[in-house]
Amino acid sequence: MKMLHLQHRARLERRMVGSTNRWRFPREAFSGDLLGLSQMCKALNVDFEEVLKNPDRLCISQIQKIFSGNLKNKTIPSGEADVILTCLGSKWQLHQPQLFQSETLAKLFLMALAQGTTSPTKELERLLRAHLRGNVKERPPIKKMIISLKINDPLVTKVAFATALKNLYLSEVEINSNDVLGVLASAHILQLSSLFQRCVAMMMNGLMPSTIKDFYLAGCKYKEEQLTTACEKWLEMNLVPLVGTQIHLRKIPQELLHKVLRSPRLFTFNEFHLLKTLLLWVFLQLNHKIQTVPVHETVLAFFKSFPKKHSFLDQDAGQGLVPLFLCLRLHGIIKGKNLEELRHINFFPETWLIRVTANHYHARVKHTDLGFPSLLYEHGPVSLRTERLVKYEIRAQTLVDGKWQEFRTNQITQKFGFVKPSCKSHALKVQTVGIPIYASFSFIFPTS
Repeated sequence: MKMLHLQHRARLERRMVGSTNRWRFPREAFSGDLLGLSQMCKALNVDFEEVLKNPDRLCISQIQKIFSGNLKNKTIPSGEADVILTCLGSKWQLHQPQLFQSETLAKLFLMALAQGTTSPTKELERLLRAHLRGNVKERPPIKKMIISLKINDPLVTKVAFATALKNLYLSEVEINSNDVLGVLASAHILQLSSLFQRCVAMMMNGLMPSTIKDFYLAGCKYKEEQLTTACEKWLEMNLVPLVGTQIHLRKIPQELLHKVLRSPRLFTFNEFHLLKTLLLWVFLQLNHKIQTVPVHETVLAFFKSFPKKHSFLDQDAGQGLVPLFLCLRLHGIIKGKNLEELRHINFFPETWLIRVTANHYHARVKHTDLGFPSLLYEHGPVSLRTERLVKYEIRAQTLVDGKWQEFRTNQITQKFGFVKPSCKSHALKVQTVGIPIYASFSFIFPTS
């Protein structure tokens, strides 16, 4: 008997509203009442078959469509506000037609209407009829409705939230660049898609060392792939030449830095410049009180101060950073002075240094070799061959109208010598209005 009783309670039953059995606003999601749903579709003049695909969204979306159709010019209503929104410790006065542009506010209003009136359906029908006629004088007097919205997002400020609400009344509200993050968060909460996309566009055009971190994290938080991709591409071009020279380098999240280091589009003057940038980033992570960019010698002295028994990357402080440094092409560091610095900084494991040294073994000349002064060795490795086979690629990138243009040659294999024409590489010609142009030259020496 108990089991039968539970089954009876779980069964879907029709909701009776007076003797007419008409549809009413549900306090929960769609209950499976197809007859009631059909009656609602007839009242709102919508296709019942389409509604069956997603019945829970019918009420909000259709009412929004009705109101938005008459709000194309977004004329500011002159009448007294009829909805009070309590949020962020303040009371915001709104008007019903404008309110329905926000799906969040529309849901709150309909919930309040369902709970605060004996016949919410009739109230809504009266409101819709008056709105469709467009005659303010004919609209029935409706008592002020109070709705509440709780926001836990720390990005939302009162100023930003006010800007988002102002968007309900103006076709293109002015957004202060300092408030764009808060407006984005407010638009996300209020479900104002057009305003949200405006903020995304502003942020993509406003990327700079001081904003890259916050904009990237916002893109991740709100799952806006377009924004996160723009941040990644911007940092690929500007990590070494721009961000790497400013204190804002400290703010770059490790996860973003790792993505950029793995990118084949990463721009750097040479591999040693990239190493210096990464060493500076680590230094700034470990020295939070430093507020100015130190000289490179200060960074080197800091890492040399660690115990000599183990390299920095082998110690607890450095083990979590190994994936970053595995992205570096240390074999691309070819100057003798820079290679000596790698050895004495006590940063890399001995196995890494042995591998780098082995890569350069056949190209290096010992300072004891006859006919070659020691100064030559100090400045870089030297090949004794008159010709050398090189595989290379030339790439150029620039930003035009918010989109990156990329130009590149195919991989070219060529023998280089000391005389023309073998002493010159192929040329990459580009035609663009973008400034600046980031050009890079990548090459390897195949076995020959």
